[in-house]
Amino acid sequence: MSTVHEAMGKRGLVEPVLRPIFAGARIAGRAITVLSHPGDNLMIHAAVEQCGPGDVLVVTTTSPSIDGMFGDLFATALQARGTAGLIINAGVRDVADLTDMGFPVWSRAVHAQGTNKLNPGSINVPIQLPGVAVNPGDAIVADDDGVVVVPRAEAAVVAQKAEAREDNEERKRGQFGEGALGVDIYDLRPKLEELGVEYVDHD
Repeated sequence: MSTVHEAMGKRGLVEPVLRPIFAGARIAGRAITVLSHPGDNLMIHAAVEQCGPGDVLVVTTTSPSIDGMFGDLFATALQARGTAGLIINAGVRDVADLTDMGFPVWSRAVHAQGTNKLNPGSINVPIQLPGVAVNPGDAIVADDDGVVVVPRAEAAVVAQKAEAREDNEERKRGQFGEGALGVDIYDLRPKLEELGVEYVDHD
């Protein structure tokens, strides 16, 4: 995820208020967006049939909410459709079951508070996550470090840049493993000198 963020010019990050419910999860896929009434998961039910293999369900609410809008039954339905995971700017519950299922979720809260199925909302419309807008079809990449949103029109170019960046980092990893220093790999000695940083020998 960090590589994609860097490859996109350090843009697209969701604020770190959305965190994975278990470690080690990694997903990438197309955004299916949901705008829900707070404390109401009716539109998540309506969105499930729009989700397919590799999609990522991205949910927010019209005003702040931490209610447990999503649980293991939703995850079972989405797994059956091949959905990659969930990004939700609200709460989830049944975390132990979701973890056992291996269904990746990034959420604002873990909260057992139940919800209603009473109020209309919207599916596949532009929505706002903390710090970044999401449009239907945007690419979502998420891992332990957080969530990044790549606009659909930029996805192919960003993927190429991210792959090149990964290759470059792998080369640097080898150099660091052989004992090279960052100040030499990144040619930082001139910058240190320019800033007046001096090495002092205390012997």
